[in-house]
Amino acid sequence: MAVLKIYVYPAPILLKTAKRVSDFGPETQEFIEDLIETMYVEDGVGLAATQVGVAKQIFVACPTMKQGEEIIVINPEIDQMQGEETDVEGCLSLPNISAKVPRAKSIRLRYYDREGTKCEMTAKDFYARVIQHETDHLNGKLFVDRVDFGTRQELLAQYEQIQKEKGRRL
Repeated sequence: MAVLKIYVYPAPILLKTAKRVSDFGPETQEFIEDLIETMYVEDGVGLAATQVGVAKQIFVACPTMKQGEEIIVINPEIDQMQGEETDVEGCLSLPNISAKVPRAKSIRLRYYDREGTKCEMTAKDFYARVIQHETDHLNGKLFVDRVDFGTRQELLAQYEQIQKEKGRRL
């Protein structure tokens, strides 16, 4: 297993729509293990393939942050959304900033597991939020795209300033 590099905004891969997965073979299995390891090393509750530079419809998530409780989601489709709640979100690809983001309170997700078996699940509250956040990544969206224009501009200016202070060029 390997810890993968996390791409940060404004990396072009973060704005691309990932391609559907049809190969569930050994290479995909190894990549999934690397995603899981990277998620835990980076203290994340989810990690999408696009965040590590791979344009494939795969993400891993573990809202409990307990090893062994991960969900592996391939080719996700959220086909039902109910209710709405606003809560704070952050992102490994936009480090050191966060914002209150509106999301559906409850969702139904259709996806394939790591073996290629078609699955369906419902998720609520924080679990639903994590799934929506990671699914957005696979569709080229970031959490800052879910807030109003003024808030987005403020967040990106704050992010840019933090990156400059750390000596990183955008």
